[in-house]
Amino acid sequence: MIVLQLILFCALFTLMVKLAVRNNALNALFFYPKPVQERVYQLGLTDRETVARKRKRFMIPFLLVLLAALLMIIVLWNGNHDFLPAYFQALLFLEVMNWYDGIIIDRLWVGHSTLWVIPGTEDIPFVQTWPQVLKKRGILTLVWIVGAAIVGLIVQML
Repeated sequence: MIVLQLILFCALFTLMVKLAVRNNALNALFFYPKPVQERVYQLGLTDRETVARKRKRFMIPFLLVLLAALLMIIVLWNGNHDFLPAYFQALLFLEVMNWYDGIIIDRLWVGHSTLWVIPGTEDIPFVQTWPQVLKKRGILTLVWIVGAAIVGLIVQML
């Protein structure tokens, strides 16, 4: 059952990223490294204010939907109401999401799809290298230890 839940959670994650991008990578420019963003600004394809607005419009609902989905899985689907089981389940989901994002989304999808190529920036690397993925995901692994505790506390309060 937990494997199905993890698949659905990661599918929701992917769907939300696809909705952000739609069919134009400029819609998700906030995901790109600074050198790519700067080139896009120089080319006049968009501006900082638009990117900041799109980032906020995406990230707030994205985080709230994923939190709501995680809480529904833990509380409603699995019936957990105590801190410790909720903490460990949240930790599992957040860590799987973290590594899924780095490997499946960043390396595979972004790295092998023309959807993510922004015309005029082809010469700038925008896909993280394996060492970058490992470093970023390693740091986020530690961050999600705290994030899971917050989810566990929310579950306990419900």
